[in-house]
Amino acid sequence: MLSIKSGRYIGVMSGTSLDGVDVVLAAIDERMVAQQASYSHPIPIALKNAVLGMCQGQQVTLQQVGELDTQLGILFGEAVLGLLKSAGISPEEVTAIGCHGQTVWHQPKGDTTFSMQLGDNNRIAALTGITTVGDFRRRDMAWGGQGAPLVPAFHQALLADTAERRMILNIGGIANLSMLLPGQPVRGYDTGPGNMLMDAWILRHKHQPYDKNAQWATQGRVNLRLLQQMLSDAYFAEPAPKSTGREYFNMAWLEKQLARGHEISPVDVQATLTELTAVSIAEQVQLTGGCDRLMVCGGGARNPLLMARLSAMLPGTEVCTTDAFGISGDDMEALAFAWLAFRTLSGQSGNLPSVTGASRETVLGAIYPVVSPRS
Repeated sequence: MLSIKSGRYIGVMSGTSLDGVDVVLAAIDERMVAQQASYSHPIPIALKNAVLGMCQGQQVTLQQVGELDTQLGILFGEAVLGLLKSAGISPEEVTAIGCHGQTVWHQPKGDTTFSMQLGDNNRIAALTGITTVGDFRRRDMAWGGQGAPLVPAFHQALLADTAERRMILNIGGIANLSMLLPGQPVRGYDTGPGNMLMDAWILRHKHQPYDKNAQWATQGRVNLRLLQQMLSDAYFAEPAPKSTGREYFNMAWLEKQLARGHEISPVDVQATLTELTAVSIAEQVQLTGGCDRLMVCGGGARNPLLMARLSAMLPGTEVCTTDAFGISGDDMEALAFAWLAFRTLSGQSGNLPSVTGASRETVLGAIYPVVSPRS
């Protein structure tokens, strides 16, 4: 008989935005996930550049991959230690860490599918003295799934309602939707770029990591010709299940789009990229018959222009943040991986075949155990 491993779990998430390592502590059992602490650990610029130098199709050596794997493992371990220190918790009080790792390549299509996350879990376990669970995506892929998104299973466990049609929208580097519609299997997929292109564009032109409060985009005008051209990319019309990442939607993709037409001022490009994110999301919400409530999390939830455009495009839908429902939008993904570690240690499945396209439900991840020192 399976034993449910209730306890305190730590979730570690470093997403496609590369805006920091999100670490959360939560008490988890079969019935609840209660967040107890959170901490954001900075990513040194050299490491951020090393990731960006690898995840967009560049040629790299095995030495570079191995070194980055070790460096990220140490970074994630230090991030966990930072949370323990700030929360005043000892490692012995934590059942396990769930670490997503840093995606450097995600290839969900073709004959040879795989997903590669770096961040050596051996280093995390050794640095922290806490059992670590990682490599969550590839087991789903072994059963024919896309390996992503995995967070909808967590959304279903926490936020599904028996009467209200709800969708959870995470706007990170990539935007993804979870559809929690009463009486229907959960579905979820990546709608396309979230903050990724907006962030890359403002970094190039203004040397800022992101467009705070959409101050720059608000000064620009949407270029409809560019918008239509970007929306004609085949990804937007693909049926679900589908997932994407920085290996596809990156500066090279944007430059190719801009090279096709007339000169557009940088500020108008920023406004158009914001509109691209909003339109590509809203179209997917409408395609599935709409919803009563769209609950937004991730960095994009703090972009007032994006939130206003989503509200305007989805009349009849209440657009709000997940914070209103007691789940911090900034910590949602890290919490999900804490919960997935709980599922793995409890011998329970973590994927939803209706979301990923896998042929079966399966336990996810690999466990890096720690032997507790004898007292």
